[in-house]
Amino acid sequence: MLHIVLVEPEIPPNCGNIARTCAATGSALHLVEPLGFDVSDRAVKRAGLDYWHLVEVTVHSSLAALFAAHPEAETELWLATTKAPRDYSQARFSPDCWLFFGKETAGLPLEFREKHRDRCIRIPMVDEARSLNLANSAAVLIYEALRQNGFPGLLGTGEMGGLSLCPS
Repeated sequence: MLHIVLVEPEIPPNCGNIARTCAATGSALHLVEPLGFDVSDRAVKRAGLDYWHLVEVTVHSSLAALFAAHPEAETELWLATTKAPRDYSQARFSPDCWLFFGKETAGLPLEFREKHRDRCIRIPMVDEARSLNLANSAAVLIYEALRQNGFPGLLGTGEMGGLSLCPS
Protein backbone atom coordinates (compact mmCIF):
# COMPACT_ATOMS: atom_id res chain seq x y z
CA MET A 1 0.00 0.00 0.00
CA LEU A 2 1.26 3.46 -0.86
CA HIS A 3 1.43 6.00 1.96
CA ILE A 4 0.83 9.66 1.13
CA VAL A 5 2.07 12.14 3.73
CA LEU A 6 0.99 15.78 3.79
CA VAL A 7 3.23 17.78 6.10
CA GLU A 8 1.34 20.73 7.59
CA PRO A 9 -1.22 21.06 4.76
CA GLU A 10 -3.00 24.42 4.69
CA ILE A 11 -5.69 24.33 2.01
CA PRO A 12 -8.73 22.10 2.62
CA PRO A 13 -9.63 21.49 -1.06
CA ASN A 14 -6.10 20.22 -1.77
CA CYS A 15 -6.36 17.75 1.09
CA GLY A 16 -9.84 16.74 -0.08
CA ASN A 17 -8.64 16.12 -3.63
CA ILE A 18 -5.66 14.12 -2.41
CA ALA A 19 -7.94 12.11 -0.11
CA ARG A 20 -10.14 11.32 -3.11
CA THR A 21 -7.09 10.12 -5.07
CA CYS A 22 -6.11 7.98 -2.07
CA ALA A 23 -9.64 6.54 -1.96
CA ALA A 24 -9.53 5.69 -5.67
CA THR A 25 -6.11 4.06 -5.43
CA GLY A 26 -6.28 2.34 -2.04
CA SER A 27 -3.48 4.53 -0.69
CA ALA A 28 -3.21 5.53 2.98
CA LEU A 29 -3.23 9.24 3.85
CA HIS A 30 -1.11 10.61 6.69
CA LEU A 31 -1.54 14.21 7.85
CA VAL A 32 1.19 15.86 9.94
CA GLU A 33 0.04 18.68 12.20
CA PRO A 34 -0.50 21.52 12.39
CA LEU A 35 -3.33 21.36 9.87
CA GLY A 36 -4.86 24.44 8.32
CA PHE A 37 -8.35 22.91 8.60
CA ASP A 38 -10.54 20.57 10.63
CA VAL A 39 -10.81 16.86 9.72
CA SER A 40 -13.31 15.89 12.38
CA ASP A 41 -16.27 13.74 11.31
CA ARG A 42 -18.56 16.77 11.59
CA ALA A 43 -16.33 18.94 9.36
CA VAL A 44 -15.90 16.19 6.78
CA LYS A 45 -19.67 15.59 6.58
CA ARG A 46 -20.32 19.33 6.29
CA ALA A 47 -17.82 19.52 3.41
CA GLY A 48 -19.71 16.75 1.60
CA LEU A 49 -16.72 14.41 1.30
CA ASP A 50 -18.78 11.30 0.58
CA TYR A 51 -15.65 9.21 -0.13
CA TRP A 52 -13.84 10.00 3.16
CA HIS A 53 -14.87 6.63 4.63
CA LEU A 54 -12.88 4.93 1.83
CA VAL A 55 -9.62 6.53 2.96
CA GLU A 56 -7.38 5.30 5.75
CA VAL A 57 -6.48 8.64 7.37
CA THR A 58 -4.03 9.02 10.24
CA VAL A 59 -3.17 12.34 11.86
CA HIS A 60 0.30 12.64 13.41
CA SER A 61 1.34 15.41 15.81
CA SER A 62 4.75 15.78 14.12
CA LEU A 63 7.16 14.14 11.69
CA ALA A 64 8.92 12.61 14.69
CA ALA A 65 5.63 11.05 15.82
CA LEU A 66 5.01 9.66 12.33
CA PHE A 67 8.46 8.03 12.20
CA ALA A 68 8.05 6.68 15.75
CA ALA A 69 4.80 5.00 14.71
CA HIS A 70 6.13 3.90 11.30
CA PRO A 71 9.92 3.36 11.41
CA GLU A 72 9.73 1.63 8.01
CA ALA A 73 8.92 4.99 6.45
CA GLU A 74 12.55 6.09 6.97
CA THR A 75 13.82 3.61 4.37
CA GLU A 76 10.89 3.73 1.93
CA LEU A 77 10.38 7.48 1.61
CA TRP A 78 10.45 9.92 -1.29
CA LEU A 79 10.20 13.69 -0.83
CA ALA A 80 8.47 15.78 -3.47
CA THR A 81 10.10 19.19 -3.78
CA THR A 82 10.67 21.71 -6.56
CA LYS A 83 14.21 22.04 -5.20
CA ALA A 84 15.23 18.42 -5.92
CA PRO A 85 18.24 17.76 -8.16
CA ARG A 86 16.52 14.93 -10.08
CA ASP A 87 13.09 14.30 -11.51
CA TYR A 88 10.68 11.60 -10.39
CA SER A 89 11.33 9.38 -13.42
CA GLN A 90 14.68 8.49 -11.82
CA ALA A 91 13.01 7.15 -8.67
CA ARG A 92 12.20 3.47 -8.22
CA PHE A 93 9.09 3.33 -6.07
CA SER A 94 8.38 0.25 -3.97
CA PRO A 95 4.77 -0.92 -3.57
CA ASP A 96 4.83 0.27 0.06
CA CYS A 97 6.68 3.56 -0.35
CA TRP A 98 5.93 6.77 1.50
CA LEU A 99 5.49 9.94 -0.60
CA PHE A 100 5.98 13.18 1.35
CA PHE A 101 4.54 16.54 0.28
CA GLY A 102 5.02 19.86 2.05
CA LYS A 103 2.61 22.65 2.83
CA GLU A 104 1.45 24.82 -0.01
CA THR A 105 3.22 28.03 1.03
CA ALA A 106 6.63 26.66 2.02
CA GLY A 107 7.06 23.04 0.95
CA LEU A 108 8.90 20.53 3.11
CA PRO A 109 11.16 21.76 5.93
CA LEU A 110 14.77 22.38 4.87
CA GLU A 111 16.23 20.20 7.63
CA PHE A 112 14.01 17.28 6.55
CA ARG A 113 14.98 17.74 2.87
CA GLU A 114 18.68 17.90 3.73
CA LYS A 115 18.49 14.77 5.88
CA HIS A 116 16.95 12.88 2.93
CA ARG A 117 18.66 14.71 0.06
CA ASP A 118 19.15 11.52 -1.96
CA ARG A 119 15.39 10.81 -1.77
CA CYS A 120 14.22 14.21 -3.04
CA ILE A 121 12.48 14.25 -6.41
CA ARG A 122 10.73 16.89 -8.49
CA ILE A 123 8.18 17.08 -11.25
CA PRO A 124 9.69 18.73 -14.34
CA MET A 125 8.21 22.10 -15.35
CA VAL A 126 9.29 25.31 -17.04
CA ASP A 127 11.60 27.59 -15.05
CA GLU A 128 9.02 30.37 -14.84
CA ALA A 129 6.49 28.16 -13.02
CA ARG A 130 6.77 28.20 -9.24
CA SER A 131 5.10 24.82 -8.71
CA LEU A 132 2.14 22.64 -9.55
CA ASN A 133 -0.93 22.54 -7.34
CA LEU A 134 -0.35 20.19 -4.39
CA ALA A 135 -3.20 17.85 -5.35
CA ASN A 136 -1.94 17.62 -8.94
CA SER A 137 1.61 16.89 -7.75
CA ALA A 138 0.36 14.14 -5.47
CA ALA A 139 -1.69 12.58 -8.28
CA VAL A 140 1.30 12.56 -10.65
CA LEU A 141 3.54 10.78 -8.15
CA ILE A 142 0.88 8.40 -6.82
CA TYR A 143 0.09 7.16 -10.31
CA GLU A 144 3.76 6.89 -11.26
CA ALA A 145 4.41 4.76 -8.17
CA LEU A 146 1.38 2.61 -9.01
CA ARG A 147 2.44 2.31 -12.67
CA GLN A 148 5.91 1.14 -11.69
CA ASN A 149 4.33 -1.58 -9.56
CA GLY A 150 1.71 -2.74 -12.11
CA PHE A 151 -1.28 -0.89 -10.60
CA PRO A 152 -1.76 -3.45 -7.78
CA GLY A 153 -5.37 -4.05 -6.77
CA LEU A 154 -6.84 -1.56 -9.22
CA LEU A 155 -9.52 -2.17 -11.82
CA GLY A 156 -8.02 -4.00 -14.80
CA THR A 157 -10.40 -2.76 -17.49
CA GLY A 158 -13.16 -0.22 -17.84
CA GLU A 159 -16.70 -1.13 -18.82
CA MET A 160 -15.66 -0.85 -22.47
CA GLY A 161 -12.95 -3.49 -21.97
CA GLY A 162 -14.91 -6.21 -23.74
CA LEU A 163 -16.11 -4.04 -26.63
CA SER A 164 -14.52 -4.08 -30.03
CA LEU A 165 -13.16 -0.74 -31.17
CA CYS A 166 -13.57 -1.67 -34.85
CA PRO A 167 -17.12 -1.48 -36.24
CA SER A 168 -18.21 -4.61 -38.12
